[in-house]
Amino acid sequence: MNVLEKYQTAVVLAAIVVGLALGQLEGVPAVADALILPFLMVMLFGAFAGMPLSKLRSAFGNRRVAGSSLLVNFVWNPLLAVGLGAVFLSDHPALWVGLLMLMVTPCTDWYLIFTDIADGDVPLATSILPYNLVLQLVLLPVYLYVFAGELVELPLALLLESVALVLLVPLVLAGVARKGLIRWRGDRWFSRTFLPKLGPVQIVFLSLAIGAMFASQGQEVLENPGLLALLAVPVIAFYALNLAIGFGIGRVLSFSYSEMVCFNNTILSRNSPTALAIAVVAFPHEPLIPLALVIGPLLELPLLGVIAQIHTGIADRGWWPIDSSIRPERS
Repeated sequence: MNVLEKYQTAVVLAAIVVGLALGQLEGVPAVADALILPFLMVMLFGAFAGMPLSKLRSAFGNRRVAGSSLLVNFVWNPLLAVGLGAVFLSDHPALWVGLLMLMVTPCTDWYLIFTDIADGDVPLATSILPYNLVLQLVLLPVYLYVFAGELVELPLALLLESVALVLLVPLVLAGVARKGLIRWRGDRWFSRTFLPKLGPVQIVFLSLAIGAMFASQGQEVLENPGLLALLAVPVIAFYALNLAIGFGIGRVLSFSYSEMVCFNNTILSRNSPTALAIAVVAFPHEPLIPLALVIGPLLELPLLGVIAQIHTGIADRGWWPIDSSIRPERS
């Protein structure tokens, strides 16, 4: 991890503080509001340019892990988000919708880092990544229509337009750029020189977008200082419950250690920047929804770091078999 990746939480916090301060200056909120979406689209372009969509077929070489991951991400997680929202956020429908958007968009890049840190199966994790992107692009409007239609005003046409604008445009541009750069400079240069620069670019533009959001909606935040903290409770509960579920499924299906690490990271990591970009466009009159999604980058990095330590601790103590053909001992 480079310096920006390692200290992403601190960078995002700094962006929030600077954004709140600038938002108190006359004329800044209007300018900041116009900059949020362009910043997010540049960030998404960087994320999508590194995405190997050519690996769509290879994921199901390991049906146990890939199939289980997709079932958890796109069947269990939406139901869990609805349940956690009902328990913790029933009095705050906008935050509930923000939680739902966060929980139903699995990560498309960060989890590879934490899979690698804990000696998980990175090629397998990489092959699952394109499915996460395609399915969340297709299913997010469905989840919002089914689960969030009664919580906030949900214009379906605007929602579909936001998905097309925020996801499809950067995805197509990134695919064209990826293919053109590989043809021009070669796959080796693309992988070893260009790709490593995308991570810092994503963090910089995500931080700029978050700073702009807090500059444009600073008054809303200052009037409701405890709401974003309130969202942290169900988010932490999500990570705790899914980690336990990941270990349980791994034991039942006899995942090897590397498969288990891969599986846990795919069902835990969330794609908050993508959800944030869609929320900015789809809910222009509900500022608390995109603001709620800022809690994702603040919590995700430290939580995934702790989970990586849990994984490596299990490996160091020999509590999980290296070979998937060896069933783990049951106490």
